[in-house]
Amino acid sequence: MTKESIQPLKFTIGPVQYYWTKQQMQLFYKEAAASKADVVYLGETVCAKRRELKFSDYMDIAMMLREAGKEVVLSTMTLLESPSELRELRRYCDNGEFMIEANDVGAISMLQEQQLSFAVGAAVSVYNHVALRQLLQLGMKRWIMPVELSRDWLSNILHQPLIADVRDCFEVEVFALGHLPLAWSGRCFTARSENRSKDQCELCCLKYPKGRLANSQDGKKMFVLNGIQTQSGDRYNLLNDLPSMHGLVDLVRISPEPEHTFYWLDQFQQEKRAALPQGDCNGYWHQLAGLNQIEVE
Repeated sequence: MTKESIQPLKFTIGPVQYYWTKQQMQLFYKEAAASKADVVYLGETVCAKRRELKFSDYMDIAMMLREAGKEVVLSTMTLLESPSELRELRRYCDNGEFMIEANDVGAISMLQEQQLSFAVGAAVSVYNHVALRQLLQLGMKRWIMPVELSRDWLSNILHQPLIADVRDCFEVEVFALGHLPLAWSGRCFTARSENRSKDQCELCCLKYPKGRLANSQDGKKMFVLNGIQTQSGDRYNLLNDLPSMHGLVDLVRISPEPEHTFYWLDQFQQEKRAALPQGDCNGYWHQLAGLNQIEVE
């Protein structure tokens, strides 16, 4: 019997993409521990200056979540810019307890050197079956699909002969709720929006716990500024697309927001069809412009 026919969907809480206070983070993960999430990701993935939680704090939270029955994965930075960030990456890779979500090929290299299995984050550009097979050979056990790929693209990749014969060797995870992480830059757009330089940002991201919305000149939502990360202005929401994931996807990711994260987790776990809120979108999953909202039969 194939994996496709026997595995129910699991639901994950992705790493917090925004800059929250230590107290807010600790309260959030206490809720995560009490939730029905199967997997929880921890770690700073956007900006190394966000130090409300240190590595030791994340490890303490990870132990607490594991005691609550959660699978815990430590997520690494997406854009590494200094030797100190490489040293911090090494601490994560050497943690000795939890699997790593590698959001940069440098992390993949470190983990492969130690012959450790890992998850590959959506920021790593994997667009074809040859690249996917190579990552499997390096030790990948879970692939978080790039957010701009569609269901049809995913199906095509997974049914290529190079992948079909090893499909039981790894899991596929899809980013299904949240503002899509689209790009990272050496510049800090949140600081720039306050006429600050990146080096003198004064950690202004703390004032924007769900990012800072950037509108077009005619007032339409365009992007969410989140430090050096640019996100989609509309929220991605694949709640009504869950039936199309069965047989292809193993895990469904909910990206944390300041409010209602666990409400949406419940909706996804119950697969409750609903009219998507105004401003939500699902275009990428249907191989269309990402900001489209497609009604699913």
